Amino acid sequence: MDTKTLVQEKYASAARSVVESGTVACCDPGLRCCDPITKDLYSADEKGLIPEKAVLASLGCGNPTALIELKPGETVLDLGSGGGIDVLLSAKRVGPTGKAYGLDMTDEMLALARENQKQSGIENVEFLKGEIESIPLSDNSVDVVISNCVINLSADKDRVLKEAFRVLKPGGRFAVSDVVTREEIPEQIRQSMLLWVGCVAGALAETEYRAKLTAAGFVNIDLEPTRIYNIEDARQFLSEAGVNVDEIASLVDGKILSAFIRATKPADACCEPGCCSPTVQVEKN
Repeated sequence: MDTKTLVQEKYASAARSVVESGTVACCDPGLRCCDPITKDLYSADEKGLIPEKAVLASLGCGNPTALIELKPGETVLDLGSGGGIDVLLSAKRVGPTGKAYGLDMTDEMLALARENQKQSGIENVEFLKGEIESIPLSDNSVDVVISNCVINLSADKDRVLKEAFRVLKPGGRFAVSDVVTREEIPEQIRQSMLLWVGCVAGALAETEYRAKLTAAGFVNIDLEPTRIYNIEDARQFLSEAGVNVDEIASLVDGKILSAFIRATKPADACCEPGCCSPTVQVEKN
């Protein structure tokens, strides 16, 4: 089974869990442990603005909506929007003159997100079906791209970042939460498909993330650690994947972290010949 299919199946399962039983999706052992990666990311006030099932379906590692200034009238795109929590919060912040798009490849998550939108009564939102490596929006069409612990799941991160750059307007902002690593982590972790779905094995090193953003055309790149995990934090999800934690402790301790990654598309950016694609047909259903 390839990575994309595995990711899709696990996140579909998480959505079904929320819909059918109202359980917290992040407690699915096939995804990741609730604590510490997904714990306490949203304030009580934020949770009060949106349906409970949007909170339950949250599988992120940060809160990008709280760490980027969103202005009334702006257009925001969330890559891998899941149950819609960050889309709905963004829509509140950009107001009725703005718009928030959510992009996800999993039908079950899209259905859940649309139901959460209906329950919230927020109208300036649109959920799109598609892959983050091929965003179904036109060039220079959004002001802000956000994402919450999703880019690390992609097997083609260069393509994701180039697509984010393409759809941003000149001067637009890239503001994502993601899991990154410091130095190298053991190959046995990198090779674990389970841990890929759980955000660890697919994570880029800090220096590599910066390099890929630069190659995509971004400037003003900043990477701010938000949570640094020690070996005890990682013990449960590593053990569940069959990793001998004590054996690799010194190679993992303090080297896995959540971070907020910011970058900007230059205000004078223009498309090189052949790099800009025509408007892509949007699939809404």
